[in-house]
Amino acid sequence: MDMWLTLITSLPTGNATDRMRAWRALKASGAAVLRDGVYLLPDNARCSETFTGIAADVLAAEGSALVLRVEEPAAGRFANLFDRTPEYTALLPEVVKAQASLSPQTIPDAVKQVRKLRKQFAALSEIDFFPGSAQMQIESVLQDLEAAIARVQTPDEPQPVGGDVTRRQISEYQGRVWATRKRPWVDRMASAWLIRRFIDPNASFVWLDSPDQCPSDALGFDFDGATFSHVGNRVTFEVLAASFNLESPSMKRLGYLVHFLDVGGMPTPEALGVESVLSGIRSSVEDDAQLMEVACGVFDGLLSSFEKGIVL
Repeated sequence: MDMWLTLITSLPTGNATDRMRAWRALKASGAAVLRDGVYLLPDNARCSETFTGIAADVLAAEGSALVLRVEEPAAGRFANLFDRTPEYTALLPEVVKAQASLSPQTIPDAVKQVRKLRKQFAALSEIDFFPGSAQMQIESVLQDLEAAIARVQTPDEPQPVGGDVTRRQISEYQGRVWATRKRPWVDRMASAWLIRRFIDPNASFVWLDSPDQCPSDALGFDFDGATFSHVGNRVTFEVLAASFNLESPSMKRLGYLVHFLDVGGMPTPEALGVESVLSGIRSSVEDDAQLMEVACGVFDGLLSSFEKGIVL
């Protein structure tokens, strides 16, 4: 039989503010209600910390609170109390509406909407202790919406190809010419930084008006048919990091940031601030080589902060 955590609590009826605070904390925790004043969560360290914190707040407000480990009865179906399907399903009409109205003119609103939906999805996933098909369905339709926005917003963005990432040796990629599309945005900026800092310090870069102008001796990146581009669910930066075995925890965290800003997905805490900085740099620096150099400073700082465990 499975073990669970219960929180048994009550607050004085006259203390409306503290009662509301406790109710909001319990709702945010994803706890199921067994009966009035009795709440349930899976028995794990994170949920134990959640209930302990809520109990402490209730006690501080002169209420009563007790956290207990309990054994699920033989006929119990406690997991069914945590079915998030209705909550996931409630997100679907908003996704469909955003996709149906998508056009070059509605892109700003669509970007705001998909980020709002991603935030709601992330919060819901955080308390989805028994994820199933509903979560996978919403994840899939959100990815489809993000891909559709990317196609309208930047129609020349590369399309992902299937297969595995090819592993490569850094020693074989020294002093090379690397080519990508001009006026780089986050994935191309970050990829150029990764190449310069960790793969090929003596690299030279060519900024292309069109991918079909790529020199025959150049290593293309981040366009269809390039040596390095999107593979599966990975953007070019993530592919380069995986190809050259550069996937440290800090680099992976940077990859999540680049992925979100390039094609969407799970948001990262620093994403909007970094997007604002890079957008400002891009709008004020016209020369692509100079733009890359300035952007490299941003990515240097980000990686350093991630390595030191700084929360942005």
